[in-house]
Amino acid sequence: MNIALITGSSGLIGSEAVSFFSDKFDLIVGVDNNLREYFFGKEASVEWNKKRLEEKFKNFKNYSADIRNVQSLEEIFKEYGNDIKLILHTAAQPSHDWAAKEPFTDFTVNANGTLNMLEMCRLNCPEAVFIFTSTNKVYGDTPNYLPLVELEERWEIDTTHPYYKDGIDESMSIDQTKHSLFGASKVAADVLVQEYGKYFGMKTGVFRGGCLTGPNHSGAQLHGFLAYLMKCAITKNHYSIFGYKGKQVRDNIHSSDLVNMFWRFYQKPRQGEVYNAGGGRFANCSMIEAIKICEQISGNKMSYSYTENNRIGDHIWWISDVNKFKSHYPGWIWKYDLKTTLVEMHSSMSSRL
Repeated sequence: MNIALITGSSGLIGSEAVSFFSDKFDLIVGVDNNLREYFFGKEASVEWNKKRLEEKFKNFKNYSADIRNVQSLEEIFKEYGNDIKLILHTAAQPSHDWAAKEPFTDFTVNANGTLNMLEMCRLNCPEAVFIFTSTNKVYGDTPNYLPLVELEERWEIDTTHPYYKDGIDESMSIDQTKHSLFGASKVAADVLVQEYGKYFGMKTGVFRGGCLTGPNHSGAQLHGFLAYLMKCAITKNHYSIFGYKGKQVRDNIHSSDLVNMFWRFYQKPRQGEVYNAGGGRFANCSMIEAIKICEQISGNKMSYSYTENNRIGDHIWWISDVNKFKSHYPGWIWKYDLKTTLVEMHSSMSSRL
């Protein structure tokens, strides 16, 4: 039997992966205990998504296990053993601000939880491919010291800089920078996944995401930029912009495009490899630009306010250079541009809000 084990299986990336891999594996084992509701409140609960997956995919089985609990994980891994061919680890505490409220919780979920998953893989199914969703926040605030230029609606990098054409590549240091506690816990996990590949020879891949987005995102104020923005556009709830004049730039990758990266890595895995994974020059926007697009799609004028207090360790400008991944897997390309993603998001949210 071929089994894919997906943590955070009811979240944005996890649920996209369940859908994508459902016809490629005999069984999809999900691990998700809805900690997102604890982090961000009832509006961020993923229970609706879990129920949707259980109804739609007969070969999906969810375990409400906590990745911090080794015993709970061990029971699952012992049950399926070497039949597990793919582990996709997407479960995380994903917010800068929330991490500072509960550092122990943040670190044990992001770092210890990842170590638990790696050890369970090594001890029970060492030949499985292990894919980890890291974050561009592992680079800390180093990108903020690039030669940035303020334009009318966005920050941009100087046109003479090597990063201007395609964005920031994996050669940027993740050391000697301010990460936020969230970024620090993800650095620990990121390096652990690399080490299990390089030290133990396991098939591990690290994907440092930009803004991950898509129609199944349970967006909240502290996490899920585009999803929460579109939710506010539809419901006419107030939206708050934190710092940088609303001109901060993010690249955005649709969950489907990211999962397609995972699929290609699974078919031809490497040991301890690292990739930046974002929308690149193909799909990026500033906060101001995103608000205008959401207003256009929803037909609603948005209510929003601005505060100078930017989030600690937050990026002023980030665009991912994905050329390294493209060179290793030349068949991959983005399918969802920014407007296509937001139109899809609007349609999905309107039906359930």
